Amino acid sequence: MKFLFDLFPVILFFVAFKVAGIYVATGVAIAASFLQVGWLALRGRRIDPMLWASLAIIVVFGGATLVLQNETFIKWKPTVLYWLFGVVLLGGALAGRNLIRVLLKEQITLPEAAWNRLNWSWIVFFLSMGAANLYVAFSFSTDTWVDFKLFGSMGLMLAFVLAQGALLAKYVEEPKS
Repeated sequence: MKFLFDLFPVILFFVAFKVAGIYVATGVAIAASFLQVGWLALRGRRIDPMLWASLAIIVVFGGATLVLQNETFIKWKPTVLYWLFGVVLLGGALAGRNLIRVLLKEQITLPEAAWNRLNWSWIVFFLSMGAANLYVAFSFSTDTWVDFKLFGSMGLMLAFVLAQGALLAKYVEEPKS
């Protein structure tokens, strides 16, 4: 359910784009992001820093798209978000702090080498996704980019997470009877 909640603005952006174009879709994505944060706040739930970052970036880049009537800015939004995540993880790694371990240590126990591989694989993934977004955004039509934003990006993310799960499965302990 959280996965669908996280996809809420992207799905609404996609639908609005197909129905009414890039500028309406951008406004819808901004509004949907505010609704996401507002919903969590009203329910007294913790708002992840990643969600705050996403909201700030959509407001800045989406706002620039609407004010300047230039779709280039909204096309940069996913790249900025991916690169922000990658740079934060990289900065943590260079400072001797594995932020993936900080986020996931309660869910899984891994040896240090596996935590490091996991952290670096996420860094490379986020940096690569940012580059892939730019390639699609500026090499293909806006319609193709919007399709990629929903289906390509999410498909690549799902494939990456499943591959990570398969690699980490050997570290999951069976419950003792």
